[in-house]
This record gives sequence, structure tokens and C-alpha cells, in this order.
Amino acid sequence: MSTTQQLTGPIGTETKSRGRWLALSVLVLAVLLVAVDATVLGLATPALSEDLKPSGTQLLWIGDIYSFVIAGLLVSMGSLGDRIGRKKLLLTGAAAFGAVSVLNAYATSPEMMIVARALLGVAGATLMPSTLALIRNIFHDPKERSLAIGIWGATASAGAAVGPVVGGALLQHFWWGSVFLINLPVMIALVVVGIKLLPESKNPVAGPWDLVSVCLSLVGVIGVVYAVKELATHGITWEVAVTAAVGAGALYAFVRRQFSLPSPLLDMRLFKHRGFSGAVLADLLTVFGLSGLVFFLSQFLQLVQGRDPLEAGLAELPAAIGAVVTGLIAGRYARRYSVRTIVAGGLGAIGLALGVLTVIHKESGYPLLGAALLVVGLGAGFSFTVTADVILSSVPKEQAGSASAVSETAYELGAALGIALLGSIVTGVYQSFTAPASVAGPVADAAHESLGGAVEAAKALDPHTAQVMVGAAQDAFVDGLRLASGVGAAVLLATAVAAWFLLKGQRLQEGVEH
Repeated sequence: MSTTQQLTGPIGTETKSRGRWLALSVLVLAVLLVAVDATVLGLATPALSEDLKPSGTQLLWIGDIYSFVIAGLLVSMGSLGDRIGRKKLLLTGAAAFGAVSVLNAYATSPEMMIVARALLGVAGATLMPSTLALIRNIFHDPKERSLAIGIWGATASAGAAVGPVVGGALLQHFWWGSVFLINLPVMIALVVVGIKLLPESKNPVAGPWDLVSVCLSLVGVIGVVYAVKELATHGITWEVAVTAAVGAGALYAFVRRQFSLPSPLLDMRLFKHRGFSGAVLADLLTVFGLSGLVFFLSQFLQLVQGRDPLEAGLAELPAAIGAVVTGLIAGRYARRYSVRTIVAGGLGAIGLALGVLTVIHKESGYPLLGAALLVVGLGAGFSFTVTADVILSSVPKEQAGSASAVSETAYELGAALGIALLGSIVTGVYQSFTAPASVAGPVADAAHESLGGAVEAAKALDPHTAQVMVGAAQDAFVDGLRLASGVGAAVLLATAVAAWFLLKGQRLQEGVEH
């Protein structure tokens, strides 16, 4: 073998390897984009409430319409990426995400904000499935892929940390809309660099994109989630019953149609794989238990404990740090021990940490809260990283977009249901507080809409009455937060037990794919 021949192989391999990791760096920018957007909204909620003056129901819609729309469109967008190309869909979605972020930043009414968040959900639905699907197709070595997924998940957690800190710093000096404008430089970098570095991939035999299935998926998911939200808030009404029936009927029709199509939007046979189904269920219920609590935690830190936005953002850092640390090592430990040990252990840790939060009160010291958040992050890093790896490894790489979309749908659907149900628990308990008898009806009504509304309404009262009313509102809010934490803890501990059985015998891949 000549010297030239000896050198060609290693150099080519090194270049190819370097290209894979450079491509990953572009993909994690997209993850960062979505994660930052999701976390800054919680910090901006008090200022947004003061400016736009949304009702309690509108505030919940602002928080969860983004997840509703994403959940309804993820399967469709994942399948679209399999057909037209994941790179093309990712870069188009990133550009749209940045543009719609500007619309969010300059919203002038609660209704406009809700519409802007919905449009952001449409753009966001193109990003997450594309990133995971591209990882599945770029990394053929399972151990490398596990590390890549760990970096992907760690970046999402880092975004959860960067969002509140950067958002808090912006809120110290600018108006609440500035937290959405931080998406723009990330989007620009993603599109410019992604055009050069990302490889294109698609399913060569995917078939046509079925628009009827797209509509059924969207109507079904949004209908069911909306019905659950309204049921938790207002109880059983004819409107809730009709919406639930329409949503459930659409989902039933969607499933039946997938079995009849030669090229389905979503291959329902994926769910026959026990590891795939178990991982999806674990993701959905984990996010359900966490999301409602996280949505209200920033309000607790700012409106109950009196922290400024930057301090509140820094207070939430332990969760992100824990998730980054365990996300990077989760694949290695899942191979050393077992998938079910790592996933069930992570879920159990989150459940216990949420259980601890059932004893918080207005004067709770930060060590208790910080320790609980750190454990939540450690558990989430283990469970989410390994379940994502299981889901991607369970399907052929040609179906990576659809599988990724199912994973992300579970995540977003869990977030929407968590905010709807656990958020409604917090709101329901909160609205039961009694305002001072001297407070006029309209002021009391405004105070009962949300804690931010109570703080704002109190500015029109004399200092003593304002202090009494805000104190009662804060106590009620904390009572609701404790109850929601208890429900979340019960869900997570039950999910840990279910994962232990559903993931029995599941192993991460070892050999390199060809």
C-alpha cells in the first residue's frame, strides 16, 4: 500500500466524522430556538399580564395554544419532512419561526398574542421532528447517536437555562416583547450555516402526503385537548361534550385511515413495538407531570417571593444544569445497567422531587426549592435522553421523521394537557380566595382572574387593603401550586412503575448500521 493510500482513509474518515458533528451543531441551534422560546414566556407572563391585561382563561390560552398547535401538526410535519426532505423543512420552518417571533413581540392585545402564539406553533412543528430525524440519519454508530441525542437533549435543557437568564436580563431593561426577539440571531445563524453543513435526507418511497390525514390529526388532537382543558376549568357542558366527541371521532378516523393507506402519514404498526410504545407513554406522562408546575413556577418566584425576573431565571438554573449533566451520560449508563433502570429511576426521582414541593410556602428558603429543581433536572436528563434513543432506534431510518414526530407529539401533548389540567387546578384553587369586603366588585373580579391581575388591581387600593388582598391571593396561589405538585408527583411515580414493566428487556443498539 502506498503512502498516499495509507493517508487517504484516515483523513477521509476524520473529515466525515468532523462533518457529522458540525451538522449536529446546526441542529442543536434549532433545539435552542424552541427551548428558549418556551421558557421565556413564563418569565414574561407577569409583565405581559400587566400590559395586555388578559383574563385568566386568556392567560392559559397564551401559555398552551403554542403546544396545542404543535401537538396537532407534529405528525403531519414529521411525515412531510420524510417526503420533501428534512433539511428543507427545517430551514423553512426556522425562517418562519424567526419571522413570527417578531409578531409575538409586538402583539397589542390578548387575542393577537394568542393568534401569534398559534402561528409560532405552526412554525415550531417543523423544527423538532426534523432535528431528531436528521440525527437518526447522520449518526449510524448507535453509541455516537446516543451521545448526539444526549447533546441534543442537553442543548434543550441549556436553552431552558439560557432563556430565563437572558430573558430576565432583557426584562430588567426592555419591554416583555424583547424576550421573543432573541430568536432572531439564532434563526439567522441556523439558516445561514445549515444551508452549507446539513445533508438532505428523505424517505425515497414515502408516497404522497395525505391532506385528509393532516386535517384529521389536527382536528383530533386540538379537539380532545381543548375539551380536556374546558372540562377542567368549567366542568361538563354540552360544548365540551361535542368538542370531545368531534376530536375523538377525528382521531379514530385518522387511525382507521392510516391502516387503509398504502403510504400512511403515520405507520401505526410502530406502536406494536413495546419499547416504542413504552417510551412514548413515558414521555407524555412525564411532561404532563412537569409542565403545569413549570408554567406557574416563575409566577411563584416573582409574584409570591418578590424576585425580579433575572433572579427568578437564575433560581431555575439547577434543573437545566442537572438535565445537561445526566443527558450527556444517559446512553452510557443505559448500556451498562438497563434501559428500564435508567428511565424508571429518572422518573421516580422527578416524582419524589415534586412530592417535596407539596410542602412549600411563601417564605420557603431557596435551598429546598433549588435542591428539588436539581433532582428534577437529573431525573429528566436520564429519562428523556434514553426514551428518545429508544424511539429512534426502534424504527428504520427511512421512518425517522414519523417516529421523531410521535416522540415530539407526546412531549407537546403532555405539555398542553399538563398546563390545561394542572394549571386549571392552580387557577381553581386560586380563584377561591376571599377579597376584603371593602374591595369593589370590578376590582375583586380582576384580582380573581390571575395572581398578576391581583397585583395590578391592588395598585388602585389603599396600602393596607392592598396588602391584605395580595396576601390572600398569594396564599391561595401557593395552595394551588402545592396541590398541583402533589398530582404531578403521583403521575410521575405511577409512570416510573409503568416504565419498569413496559421497557423490560429493552436494550440500546450496539453495532454500527450499514
